[in-house]
Amino acid sequence: MIRALLVSLVFCIVATPALAQSNRASSLGWMSGAWAQDNGKEKVMESWVGPGNGTLVGVNLTTGPNGRRSYEFMRIADTPEGMSYFASPAGRPPVEFRFREAGDKRVVFENAAHDYPQRIVYWKDGDLLAARIEGTVRGQKRSEEWRMAPVAPVAGGGSGG
Repeated sequence: MIRALLVSLVFCIVATPALAQSNRASSLGWMSGAWAQDNGKEKVMESWVGPGNGTLVGVNLTTGPNGRRSYEFMRIADTPEGMSYFASPAGRPPVEFRFREAGDKRVVFENAAHDYPQRIVYWKDGDLLAARIEGTVRGQKRSEEWRMAPVAPVAGGGSGG
């Protein structure tokens, strides 16, 4: 009986820090890098830098035919409650999506009060970074999903100087 209690106590002491770290930005290093998806209709480019000091910073640029484009600034940051995803599409003020759950190279953020999306999910699918947004629009379930491949940095990029 005492041995079982001691084993349980040791497990709790060892497992608690690992469980606590799963809801911190430092657990999302697998998202870092430059990613792209080109399906012929649109090209999606997304880059994540970090984690560092409880923060990852991201940017997304989506381009399509006829000059159509959209962009978004993203940030995942530690908060007193865990971590949150802050989305700023087209440079608008950030909207917070709070950490909901995490698994092995998978993380979910939610904001039930937001118009669309209400849920943001990232996960690794082999070498790909997958992302999905989902929610309800006018009573209808809606979702969008991307599977982005790693992109090698361009050597000597930029205009230099």
